[in-house]
Amino acid sequence: MDVSHLLDELNDPQREAVTVDDGHVLVLAGAGSGKTRVLVHRMAWLIQVHHVSPMSLLAVTFTNKAAGEMRGCVGQLLNLRPEGLWIGTFHGICHRLLRMHSAEVGLPDTFQILDSDDQYRLIRRVIRDMELDEGEFPPRQIQGFINHHKDEGRRPDGIECFDHSFQAQQVAIYRQYQDYCERSGLVDFAELLLRTLELLRDNDARRTHYQERFSHILIDEFQDTNTLQYALVRLLSGPQNRLFVVGDDDQSIYGWRGAKVENVSHFDRDFSPQVVRLEQNYRSTETILEAANRVIDHNAERMGKNLWTEGDRGEPIRLFAAWSAEEEAEFVIARIQDWIEQGNKASEVAVLYRSNAQSRLFEQALLREDIPYRVYGGLRFFERAEVKDAMAYLRLMHNVNDDAAFERVVNLPARGIGQRTVALVRDHARANALSLFQAARELVERNAMSARAANAMRVFLTLIHELTETHRDSDLGEALDAAIKRAELQAWYESREPPDRAEARSENLAELVRAADSFDQPFEDEQAGLSPTASFLAQAALEAGEHQGERWEDCVQLMTLHSAKGLEFPLVFMAGMEEGLFPHQKSIEEPGRLAEERRLCYVGMTRAMQQLYITHAESRMLHGQTGISRPSRFLAEIPAELTEDLRPGTKAAPTAVGRAPEPADGLRLGERVRHTRFGSGTVINIEGQGPNARIQVNFESAGSKWLVLAYANLEPGG
Repeated sequence: MDVSHLLDELNDPQREAVTVDDGHVLVLAGAGSGKTRVLVHRMAWLIQVHHVSPMSLLAVTFTNKAAGEMRGCVGQLLNLRPEGLWIGTFHGICHRLLRMHSAEVGLPDTFQILDSDDQYRLIRRVIRDMELDEGEFPPRQIQGFINHHKDEGRRPDGIECFDHSFQAQQVAIYRQYQDYCERSGLVDFAELLLRTLELLRDNDARRTHYQERFSHILIDEFQDTNTLQYALVRLLSGPQNRLFVVGDDDQSIYGWRGAKVENVSHFDRDFSPQVVRLEQNYRSTETILEAANRVIDHNAERMGKNLWTEGDRGEPIRLFAAWSAEEEAEFVIARIQDWIEQGNKASEVAVLYRSNAQSRLFEQALLREDIPYRVYGGLRFFERAEVKDAMAYLRLMHNVNDDAAFERVVNLPARGIGQRTVALVRDHARANALSLFQAARELVERNAMSARAANAMRVFLTLIHELTETHRDSDLGEALDAAIKRAELQAWYESREPPDRAEARSENLAELVRAADSFDQPFEDEQAGLSPTASFLAQAALEAGEHQGERWEDCVQLMTLHSAKGLEFPLVFMAGMEEGLFPHQKSIEEPGRLAEERRLCYVGMTRAMQQLYITHAESRMLHGQTGISRPSRFLAEIPAELTEDLRPGTKAAPTAVGRAPEPADGLRLGERVRHTRFGSGTVINIEGQGPNARIQVNFESAGSKWLVLAYANLEPGG
């Protein structure tokens, strides 16, 4: 049988991995080294050369898309129908097994899967049925508690806790929730894995059957496995079958959701596999790979590998130190324009950042230049729930008769206004042609609600009234900041969300305030007589609804570094490379987190195929305060000979790339000035020339403000 076509496309280490005859195999597959090709060809080799039945192979990966692609490649390579192959995600494979053995694991054959949102709603119902306070036992936090313990293989009875403690009550909710699932025939995502583990662990006959059934088990992205998934792998491994594991400990970036990078080294310890390193990269230039290698070398306890390529040396990595986050965005968009004008595609460009909140300035600049874009793997800034919540308060401050805004936040944060009360208000408004705000006020004044509902509604109406009156003449950013604080939105998210998600929401709220504070009202809105608030709300709505990337086949990709894993682009920008932002402040403070941040940097760098730009800002507003930022420590880990500083030795911010700002009316960067309203401050940015120039001043008491020079009446000194 001629099987040469299975090996012709492979390099020597890939061939070695594909053709291993005996024992377990650990393939350490570096970024862009062709791991999918190796997995597919390994399956084809086993079927065609070793005559292994296709039904005796079990291949596991982490996304349905990857599983589908793998299935299609195997089918095409061997000219067979791939539908029956055991190729899927951990959850998909476990679901398939549970359907086959539902009676043995105590499930009805009609059991249903709960998605994350359904699970959350059920947990809320359980908490209410137990007459517990959601403020003390936030459903999101309880959901995280339940899923964490399931991922670690623990049922309620296996969790140690003291009587009458907070954790004891959480365990009681977990138990009640699980009882409800059992009665209703419901299975959440974590339960799919845990129930399968219990089936294999507790049933010797079933475990032996599947150990013999799957003579070869192949697992992709092994560095992303959690405790439960590794336990499943060990249960499926018998004396006769063989494990073929592909992973990269240098690309383990999901520790915050349970992935255990140490599973790679544990597999090496527990199974004594033959280790094959795939180090030849088919994606990036030699310069990019050398830089990425030097960065990741700073991590200890690695399995170890060194990426290399037979490709071009390539261009140096370009570093740009912007004075402000706004200038950083302008620089990036200018380079994107150059790329497109040279005949390249916008879709070949990715802008990567650590925090979702960073996308707003890039979105604004792309909109301004009419460059289509897509926010990959996440919502656009003004579509995010926390942003919409805060904006709803601002909308009510601007117009109390905005019914959509009223309904969104009347009970957010929860203040005891239930659906029955809202329905009563809605009916009264409809019957009397009133807005919801007017109807609610009438019902409260007429004592037409229960005392508890009336008190809660009165608190809400008073809050909106006081915010409106107190901040009628305030700056836009100040008014929005006051609404967020008075409504206690940040505390609300912190009480309901896992820490990482609550922190992301907090960062987005801070970015929203900054956007309002620096909002420059368009001339046409001013001419039309719109107030700054009305103009800001209109522009936000337009930004949320215009230029949807899905409409464009060719658009710039904006995404977090976590979302970029597995992707590649000819031109990549890594933005916001500053201490406290990337690496994130929390990673600096918590053991083990800094290593994961460095792996995330490595992943970002190895997304670039031809050109890589790394940018940072010397000043950026974070958490409502403008501060001086230090470059990320990761920049210092890149050898200087591999980089090109686009503005060496210059600290002043250019108004256009490569050009320092001209003095505006005699004012220069760093000069002290005084404003009649805002007090003393320092000039930190200048745009334009003459009377139409815009100047950014960091005021000691009022923070950062953009001003039109002709109307600012700034005095030197102060």
